[in-house]
Amino acid sequence: MEELRILVPNGMLGYGFPQADFDRGMAQHPHAIIVDAGSTDSGPQKLALGSMTCPESAYEKELDILVPAAITAHIPLIVTSAGGDGTNQHVDLFAKLVRQIAAAHGLTLRLATVYSDVPKVQVQAALEAGQIQAMVNAPALTQAVIADTTVITAQMGAEPYLELLQSPTPPDVIIGGRTYDPSATAAMGILNGFDPALSWHMGKIIECGAICCVPAGKTVLGRLFKDHFLIEPMAPDSRALPHTVAAHTMYEKSSALVLPGPGGKLYLHDCEFTAATPRIASVTGSRFEPTPEYQVKLEGAKVVGYRAITIMGLRDPILLGQLDEILAALEKQVAAELPTEWAQSQVHLHRYGQNATMQQFEPTPTIPHELCLIAEVTAPDQDTALLVANRLRTTLLHYGYQGRIATSGNIGMPFTPLEIPLGEVCAFSVYHLMTISDPVGQFPVHIEEVPAQ
Repeated sequence: MEELRILVPNGMLGYGFPQADFDRGMAQHPHAIIVDAGSTDSGPQKLALGSMTCPESAYEKELDILVPAAITAHIPLIVTSAGGDGTNQHVDLFAKLVRQIAAAHGLTLRLATVYSDVPKVQVQAALEAGQIQAMVNAPALTQAVIADTTVITAQMGAEPYLELLQSPTPPDVIIGGRTYDPSATAAMGILNGFDPALSWHMGKIIECGAICCVPAGKTVLGRLFKDHFLIEPMAPDSRALPHTVAAHTMYEKSSALVLPGPGGKLYLHDCEFTAATPRIASVTGSRFEPTPEYQVKLEGAKVVGYRAITIMGLRDPILLGQLDEILAALEKQVAAELPTEWAQSQVHLHRYGQNATMQQFEPTPTIPHELCLIAEVTAPDQDTALLVANRLRTTLLHYGYQGRIATSGNIGMPFTPLEIPLGEVCAFSVYHLMTISDPVGQFPVHIEEVPAQ
């Protein structure tokens, strides 16, 4: 094979894509359709509560397009990180959707599911054996933390997908659990004899769809060759430029030059990004080296309390001019009035309109003329969270600050209920690397014929 073409309909399954762009991609005769279903970037609640990034209906709508297209073209469809967190329950849900779609379209297909949940006993044993390493800023892992965690899953690499694809009877559809985002593309490249480094790097770029293009889009085609790869957006008005593709290489990475993943590291020191055409970028020079130990990232979360918020608008320039002092006094007064509840709670006052995003790193601090203040309270139970949020709001509402002119109220409240219960709040409890000996056997596979034979 001189060229491998991978079509990615969008950067995250469930986020939608233009049918016309997808059709243009299919007209290029891709060798596979690969789409990631997300990650835990949006928070720990998926792992802790079993929720998903998108509603089930969003996944169903897109799979209803992708499954028939792949079967008709006789190419594999690979979906990774099912549901966003990639847990076994969401792999099973996606498999159910594929069966329903196959039945609705009268399709016969071979379906593989790859599971990534890790038994707690294995994690506990690995911890005892010294095979667990904390990620940066992650707390030390303990046996108690493992026991309290709802579910633990591991990011798989290319090996489980490569094993399936090189089978004498490869699946038509693969639904994967939690997966390092470029893994499926890397597997397709390695399967067909291409440079692993270029395979991994192209996977890193196209797993987010066409957001590396200008204007950013959804559907992208990756074209892999022996010594380079090309990035081409399927929207006709979009362009993949060398600097935008280079910038996306650094997306979600702590290093611009070394990208670690399961089983190895991608080195980008000698990469060159050039324009193959005015709208297609070319990349060369990637280098991949296996690591001595094979490590996978573990992800787990647990419920740590309940959250409530109250949203307030501030417009008085006299108040805004002394906001630091007023909010410090506000917290002091509420803590004195509700000492038990305050001690049990975590309170964050988010100033949207003044340093809310960058906080202490904001390079251009200014006093705004208008500000949205969100008081966020996390407590052991919902009632306590609501009580503390309520007291923060009512205290600030008529707080007598220096120079105040009006007494009718210091804040405006856009929503009722004035205190909004947000329910359970979750936190990552496992965010660690675990050394494993078998990158294929670690991730169980189930293969079935649809409809059942």
